[in-house]
Amino acid sequence: MNDLLNFALEAHGGFKPLEQSGECKGGRLHYWRGMEDQNQARYLAACRRRRLMYFKTADVEGLRIFYREAGNPSNPAIVLLHGFPSSSYSFRDLIPLLADRFHVIAPDYPGMGYSVAPDATVLRPTFDHVAKTMDGFISRCAPGPVILYMHDIGGPIAMRIATAHPERIAGLIFQNFTMTVDGWNPERLKVYERLGGPETPEKLAETEQFATVERDMFLHKSGARHPEGLNPDNWAIDAYAFSIPANRAFMSRLFMNLTTNIQHYPKWSAYLKDRQPKTLIVWGRNDPLFLPAASEFVKQLVPAADLRYFDGGHFVLDEYADAIAEAIIQSFSRADQQRGLIRSSAN
Repeated sequence: MNDLLNFALEAHGGFKPLEQSGECKGGRLHYWRGMEDQNQARYLAACRRRRLMYFKTADVEGLRIFYREAGNPSNPAIVLLHGFPSSSYSFRDLIPLLADRFHVIAPDYPGMGYSVAPDATVLRPTFDHVAKTMDGFISRCAPGPVILYMHDIGGPIAMRIATAHPERIAGLIFQNFTMTVDGWNPERLKVYERLGGPETPEKLAETEQFATVERDMFLHKSGARHPEGLNPDNWAIDAYAFSIPANRAFMSRLFMNLTTNIQHYPKWSAYLKDRQPKTLIVWGRNDPLFLPAASEFVKQLVPAADLRYFDGGHFVLDEYADAIAEAIIQSFSRADQQRGLIRSSAN
C-alpha cells in the first residue's frame, strides 16, 4: 500500500506544493490524510491505470508506428491524435483518466515522437499520405466503431478518416483545431501560406524553426493559466524527435503542407452538417494560433455539440486534463449514458 501511495502521489505531484511551501512536515502522508476520500480513491485508481499503460509499435505498410495503449479492448475505442510539434506524450495525463471506461490508443505520426521518419519514396510528407497511414493504423488497432480526438494537425488527419469512413465514427472530440479560415489567427495564417507551395531550401530552413524546443515552449506557455508551473517534460520529450535530422525534416515538410487542408474545409463542413456525429468541443480560449471562432463554427454545424471553454492555451490538456477527461466520460461513456437514461425514465 505504501509503495502504491508513493507512486500515485509522485505520479501526480500532489504532495510537492506542500513540501515546497514548508506548510507541512512529512509531505505526502500529511497531504494524503488531508484529501477527501473520493480524491484518495482517484489517486490510487490513476496509479493502477498508469501501471497498465502499454507502449507498443505497429507495422503499417512497412512503417513502424509507436503508440500508447490503455484500457479494455471491449470498451468503446477512443483514438487520440496529437498536434504539432508534439506526440502522444501530450496525452500522458488524459490516458490514465480514461482507461477504466475506454480502450485508449494514442499514436505518434510518422517522423514525430517515437515513430520513425520514413524516406520520401516510402511516404510523402503530406496530410493525404499521413492520414492514409493513420487510417491503416486505426483499422488494425481499433477496427470497430471509434471516437476520434483531434488536436491541431490531428484535425485534418481525423477529418480525412471520418469522411472516408463515416460508418465507423462513434464520435468526434475537437481540441483547438480549425476547419474555417475565420478560425485562424490571421497573422499566423499569412506565414503558413507563404511557406506553402513548392519547396525551396529557404522555405525548408525557415519551417524547421517551427520544430524547435523554443517554438514548443512558446506554444505550451502562451495563453496558459499558470505557465510557470508547467511540466518542462512537455517540450523536453518533443526535443528527442527534433534532435533526429530525418524526423525534423519530415515534420517540417508536413508543416509546409498545412494550408492544403483549406481546400477540404467545405467537404468536412458538409460531413458534420449532414451526419451530425456525437461531438464534444474542448477549447483553450487563449490559443495564439486558433481563435474561438473555430469552435463556434463547429457548434453551428452540430448544434447538439457540447462546447466547453477553458482558461488555457493551445495545449490546454497541460492544465485541464481532469476536467477534459470528465467531459469525455460524460459525453461518451456507456455507463454514464446509461445512468442518464435511468434518471430520465425515473423523472
